[in-house]
Amino acid sequence: MANEMNAAPIKRWQTWYALIAFLYMYLPIAVLTIFSFNKSPSPSQWTGFTWEWYAKFLQNPTLLAALKNSLSVALTAVSVAAVLGTLSAVGLARYYFPGKNLYRGATYLPLIIPDIAIAVATLVFFAAIKIQLSLVTIVIAHIVFCLAYIAVVVSSRLATIDPKLEEAALDLGATPVQAFFRVLLPQLLPGILSGSLLAFILSMDDFVIAYFTAGVGSTTLPIAIFSSLRNGGVTPELNALSVLLIIASASIASIAEVIRSSGTHD
Repeated sequence: MANEMNAAPIKRWQTWYALIAFLYMYLPIAVLTIFSFNKSPSPSQWTGFTWEWYAKFLQNPTLLAALKNSLSVALTAVSVAAVLGTLSAVGLARYYFPGKNLYRGATYLPLIIPDIAIAVATLVFFAAIKIQLSLVTIVIAHIVFCLAYIAVVVSSRLATIDPKLEEAALDLGATPVQAFFRVLLPQLLPGILSGSLLAFILSMDDFVIAYFTAGVGSTTLPIAIFSSLRNGGVTPELNALSVLLIIASASIASIAEVIRSSGTHD
């Protein structure tokens, strides 16, 4: 009885803590969502419900062009990074070669280096080899950190796979390439997909690296949003766009987690 009485205040404290934490994290998003439907362009007063700002975003050629650029960059960078990240993870886990630990550190380094440092270093590199800034340079820069995230997720998936399965395939006459494609790759697929979806979100949301490596006519969506905020402040149209981005990011992250979880329980 005494234990139950002591546990009650603890449960109440945990409930209040969880409630405050959720309010702190999601109240700004809730306010943003509400005012994206505000008929008035002023964020200080509510004058009625409207879908007008969502329609205006879909008719804004500047933002739509920037969205197209962001999608092109993210899809290209993730496609390349998925191949390189998977091969890196498999090579580090299954093979020994000189400098392996150094290569592992270099692969995962973009995860801990600040974005501003990566952006400046990449810009200096492009300037040194005299590459003109464009969408291609943004893609190259994004491959660097997308590769690291995909390699980490694939490595965690690879750690749960019994290497004896590949050994059995080799003993049965399969070549190393056949063993990889027929035995290992199908089991790695959930990790590859979830890592790619995570990297896609990060690429779409990236501002710092894209801002430093973008050339003329290669404006991505975060850069376009920043320019609009700097010139005209927060507008209901940007509120609507932000809500759509939040919904898209949350949906992709949820899909990635479902894929990762299903792969873990196989």
